[in-house]
Amino acid sequence: MFARELLELMQAGTLEPEIALLNASLIPDIFPVLAAAHKTLVSKSRDSLTTRTLHSELVYNYSGSKHISESLKRCGISDSTTYVLAARFGASDEERIAMKELVKGKEIEIVELEGRANKPQILKHYKITEGELRISTLGDAITCRIAARDAL
Repeated sequence: MFARELLELMQAGTLEPEIALLNASLIPDIFPVLAAAHKTLVSKSRDSLTTRTLHSELVYNYSGSKHISESLKRCGISDSTTYVLAARFGASDEERIAMKELVKGKEIEIVELEGRANKPQILKHYKITEGELRISTLGDAITCRIAARDAL
């Protein structure tokens, strides 16, 4: 399916299986996604999800913003998204197959994220300075923002 069709199914709540669809151009490596996933599972265990579903919570947590709609627009997919990271918590083999059928495209290795990341867009979205990058990686800077969002 194209991004527009996936977006419509997601917004209607009829995407099966339910998955998180992130704009992969904002993902320089998998660690910040894992940090957002951990934060999502902690929220679920405390019955304190901010969004309606577990998988939209993952997109929200990845954004580092406290604004739900802005988070989902920036870090989720849009009509024109061509580079997507699809994620599902506890996916069975059947669900993984269904995900591949839903998201048409070329599957890549996780290690390819860094080379495909849109660094200028990431720097702008997360307000990361070049000075910060001299002492940290892009992924670490994003992870810090994900972890600190609720404390700020």
